[in-house]
Amino acid sequence: MTNAAQRPRYKKKFRWKWGEFGRVCALVFYVLLVVAPIYWMFVTSAKTYGEITDVSQVTYWPKLFTWDNYSHLFDTVEFGKYMKNSLLYALVTALAVVIITMLSGYGMSRYAFRGKGFMMGMWMVAQMIPGVLCTIPMYVIYSRLGLINTRTGLFFMFITGQIPFCTITMRAFFDRIPVSLEEAAFVDGCNRVQAIFRIVLPVLLPGMAAVFVFAFTAVWNDLMTCVIYTSKSNLWTINVTLKSMIGRVNVEWGLLMAGGIIALLPTIVVFAFVQRYVVDGLTAGAVKE
Repeated sequence: MTNAAQRPRYKKKFRWKWGEFGRVCALVFYVLLVVAPIYWMFVTSAKTYGEITDVSQVTYWPKLFTWDNYSHLFDTVEFGKYMKNSLLYALVTALAVVIITMLSGYGMSRYAFRGKGFMMGMWMVAQMIPGVLCTIPMYVIYSRLGLINTRTGLFFMFITGQIPFCTITMRAFFDRIPVSLEEAAFVDGCNRVQAIFRIVLPVLLPGMAAVFVFAFTAVWNDLMTCVIYTSKSNLWTINVTLKSMIGRVNVEWGLLMAGGIIALLPTIVVFAFVQRYVVDGLTAGAVKE
């Protein structure tokens, strides 16, 4: 009886260890898939042109470690100017989208009006339509309005492109906030604006952070908008600049990889910075319904 009772327990423990081992292996494999391309980009950016183009001998670490590609990127290509453009477009768009969708999301969550369901349905359907299908009519409209090759046109395109999805996301976060929080603020003498800014916004920080990150990364990674609606190099973003390094005959692999590494840094900083505020917002005080 004692041996029979102990065998299932031993098998269960053995299976649990194999399950943990499998999960660890899967996690390690996933990390390698994510880190390996970034590692290869960095290694390539630190190689000389001759070592990069030498296909007879592939090296996994530079024989002669050099920062020439990075210095050439900023001195000759003026990569810093295009990086400022990308940061300007992404930050302004993200801030504007957070403010606009905070108001629209609150209205869609707290108010009932005619056509509300139809409007939400249209926004959902709009997410299924590829943006490329709207390129020609939007270009014609922008051309007639004189918004081609202007920062105003790019800002308008970026902001309006992010509002529908971010409004749906923000509304979902508003729905999670109990209405009793605002009702308690009304009893204490707050009006609706004061209740929103003093009570709702501290609890809404996770939603605002999520919308900010989504809008920022969408604009930061965007390529087609600047390619289609701008032809002036002073309005280019880093993505357009990196694309210009791919020629018909030759590809500047060292510069391309160095630019790719630099392009990763702002998104990493944004995620690291916003993550703290997401945690703070989740721990903000609230009451349960």
